[in-house]
Amino acid sequence: MLSSARKRLTAGVLAVAAAAAGTLVAVAPQAQAAGNVEQVYSHAMHRNVPVQIIEGKGGGSKPTLYLLDGLRAPAHNSGWLIETNVDNYMANKGTNVAIPFGGAGSFYTNWERRDPKLGLNKWETFLTKELPAYMKRKHNSDNRRNGIAGLSMSGTAALNLASRHPSFYKAVASYSGYPTVTMPGFGQGIQASVMEMGGNPVNMWGIWPAGQWAANDPFLTAGNLAGKRVYVSSGSGVGSKYDSSLTPGSPRFNPTKFAQMVPLEVAASTSSQLYIGRLATVPGVKLTTNISPDGAHWWDYWEARFKQSWNTTFRPAFF
Repeated sequence: MLSSARKRLTAGVLAVAAAAAGTLVAVAPQAQAAGNVEQVYSHAMHRNVPVQIIEGKGGGSKPTLYLLDGLRAPAHNSGWLIETNVDNYMANKGTNVAIPFGGAGSFYTNWERRDPKLGLNKWETFLTKELPAYMKRKHNSDNRRNGIAGLSMSGTAALNLASRHPSFYKAVASYSGYPTVTMPGFGQGIQASVMEMGGNPVNMWGIWPAGQWAANDPFLTAGNLAGKRVYVSSGSGVGSKYDSSLTPGSPRFNPTKFAQMVPLEVAASTSSQLYIGRLATVPGVKLTTNISPDGAHWWDYWEARFKQSWNTTFRPAFF
């Protein structure tokens, strides 16, 4: 278990890190994406939501994996398509993959009120009812073998949705998420993240820690994942085997980049390890973890962890 001193340190770091992440930009070129963008109407949000859908090969009904984007999710693309090759990786896995666009700053949840900046957010309804109905109607999803995964903001959201809808999801994965939503420091970090995107966090779940905060805390609802397959990963934030500019002592070390990306992963590591300890008390959870001694808050790690989670968590749950 993490020391109380480290908990306090990380809690203080999280709110600062949320603002620091605002300077991060995508740098990788985008390859031709597998699948097609389809417009899925959401009655709950009164608009079409673009969704990249990679249809599983083969006949018969299929499982479906819902893949969520991070805090700065663009309205007409996804970081998963911009920064990784997971769409092509999944093209022949016999599984439908649905990657919704948008949701920046939303935590993919049902907000209590419309927000002046972030609009009408009813993502929980869209992801658990409207999009699955579309996937069954158009892409032969069986709506029985479902999984959900996300990174950072959406790692928190994926665990939250799976805990709130355990009869719908068989498996869930979080990469560098923050599943300790109501803990001091982490709650403030989540609020700072929403504000960084121009939203008012009070419109999301009310005033922390009252309102709907506890009902949307994966740490508190972890018992609902009994019998499920769960994958939780994060890095330590100290150095990167992919990017030497994040490794202190390297000739390419970039202190500004280090300050932007490392605190987020340190906080994610603390939160994830606390959550792993909570899951250890839940009977029947089939848990896979990867808390690496290195690791930055970036897509190179999330892509590798996604592929690992496919093999350890989603594929065994689906087939």
